[in-house]
Amino acid sequence: MSQTAVIVARFQSPYLHEGHRELITQVAKAHRKVVIVLGVSPLPGTRKNPYDFHTREKLIKKDYANIVVLPLADHPSDQAWSNNLDDLLTTTFPNEDFVLYGSRDSFLPYYSGRMETTELKQNGHFNATDIRKEWSEIVGDSEEFRAGILYALNKTYKKAYPTVDVAVYRHEGTEILLGQKYNSPLWRLPGGFVDPEDECYEVAGLRELQEECGTMEVSELRYLMSSQIDDWRYRSEEDKIITTLFACDHISGEPKASDDLKEVRWFKLEKLKEMIEKGQTAPEHSKLLNRCLKGTKTLEVRH
Repeated sequence: MSQTAVIVARFQSPYLHEGHRELITQVAKAHRKVVIVLGVSPLPGTRKNPYDFHTREKLIKKDYANIVVLPLADHPSDQAWSNNLDDLLTTTFPNEDFVLYGSRDSFLPYYSGRMETTELKQNGHFNATDIRKEWSEIVGDSEEFRAGILYALNKTYKKAYPTVDVAVYRHEGTEILLGQKYNSPLWRLPGGFVDPEDECYEVAGLRELQEECGTMEVSELRYLMSSQIDDWRYRSEEDKIITTLFACDHISGEPKASDDLKEVRWFKLEKLKEMIEKGQTAPEHSKLLNRCLKGTKTLEVRH
């Protein structure tokens, strides 16, 4: 009985490049039956895995109609993933014998199943990451291009964007630092979006504080609350902003407005409620500022 060839890959490219075609051609010359197993990421629509299974299946089927294409979900355990791959093949094609093909940088180092494996030599350098980056800059003018954007966006999860805001107090908690943006006269807490490079929300808070208020020495950040923010940019969107509010005490250094703040100023905490009522503060920060009125300490949890 001849072996069924199985190519395990991702094919995360807008087209089949020469490396893909060479791989398929090499395998097809040695086997009458070829199966391609496509890895499926648990996160839809990412930069590294922008194409879902059905999009990649159509891409392959367009030029290789007789090849069977199957999906295989990624798994945090290499052993479990290997078992799932074996089960997928033996369940789909009972009583067949398989040989798995991959290139040097493929699944082979992580596979520990019971199937035979073969490493194929790859001639030339073909990088799907570079191809995706190049194509991401191209703006098409066809209906298909515009429809593709809708398809991709609607395949992603709804998002909650994390931000951080920091209440800096001084003079034993009697004054609070607020900032004013260039496009608004309203006062607000310094803060901003969390970066993927931030190790934690506390690191993000200190980074944003330095970016917007200059170099200051402050105490360790203390968690106060979290809240969805009624940001006007997201008001009609399904995606929303959720912020984490921290408090800290000013130790030294004079705050200086920078980044997207045109001015920073110390305010008496006893005047903050009046400022909120008079509409002198950003309405999307009302919940946060009202929490700031309760002081610098974390609220006690009653059991």
